[in-house]
Amino acid sequence: MSTSAAPSAPTSTPEPTAASDPRTTPTPPAREPRARTGGRRTLDWRVRFAVLSLIWGFSFLLIKVGTEGYAPFQVTFGRLFFGTAVVAAVLVVRRERLPRSPRTWAHLTVAALLLNALPFSLFAYAELTIPSTLAGICNATSPLWGMVLSLAALSEDRPTRRRVAGLALGFVGVLTVLGAWQGFSDLEPRGTAMALLASLSYPIGWIYVRRTLAGSGHSNLSLSGAQLLVATLELAVVTPLFTSAPSHLPVVPLLAIVALGALGTGIAFLIQYGIVAEVGPTTAQMVTYFVPVIATAAGVAVLGESLTWTTPVGAVVILAGAALTQSRPRPRAPRKS
Repeated sequence: MSTSAAPSAPTSTPEPTAASDPRTTPTPPAREPRARTGGRRTLDWRVRFAVLSLIWGFSFLLIKVGTEGYAPFQVTFGRLFFGTAVVAAVLVVRRERLPRSPRTWAHLTVAALLLNALPFSLFAYAELTIPSTLAGICNATSPLWGMVLSLAALSEDRPTRRRVAGLALGFVGVLTVLGAWQGFSDLEPRGTAMALLASLSYPIGWIYVRRTLAGSGHSNLSLSGAQLLVATLELAVVTPLFTSAPSHLPVVPLLAIVALGALGTGIAFLIQYGIVAEVGPTTAQMVTYFVPVIATAAGVAVLGESLTWTTPVGAVVILAGAALTQSRPRPRAPRKS
């Protein structure tokens, strides 16, 4: 999932690639809404935005269903395989070439690990023991981790009162979701820690990409396709080492994995790329704030997961804090003399 254009701040979408951070590559030229392509009107960007939110919101449900029939590494490999197949097909149709520089491929190997292979696997393992609703909310903490890391690693990012307040508010939300005042008694620590580590892996990857691949000269689609390909190869190596081939192929979990890859990693990337190109990265990254809401609703409605008051309340606080860290104060109008 991700765009090849780089928005202004890290997003917490579950499908990032090398181009997910708006600062890594040039943003595609903006297009007029309802632009014509091949003589036909494209869907309004708001409709595509809603579809993207639904796809990524349901991704956590699909992970949960996939792990009911297959090992977490197998779920992640399938997700990457089918997602890469979709993006590769588009690359062929558009006659885009993959990068040729060994140095670029070396950096993409690290990016693929941090932005795809590692967080996808951690979320799959986490959902063996925690509900998909909690995994989706943990994913929403990614902008908070990103702000902490960017302040430490990127000299041009300066702390402001607004961002510090948003960070503090966001982590109050995390403590609310986890039920800190109850001593974390109802918390599954291992799965929760894995989900939080997965959300932390994304901003680490974004910062790495920003430092190594910014201005590489390759198209966003080419970089993202190459990164997904590398991530798939990484899982192809790891999966046989830690899992055994399934004795049978449960149909429903398999379909969930196919949907998770083809829709959540392949189609969603292309939708987000188009939205960024049309309305810009700042608007496109607002999808971050709808994903945990949809993930929670899907987990409760479809999987029957339990929901206490701390989960929705904490999620709202997290999202408010994340929004505050990403916001920018309006420039003051010059005073009239």
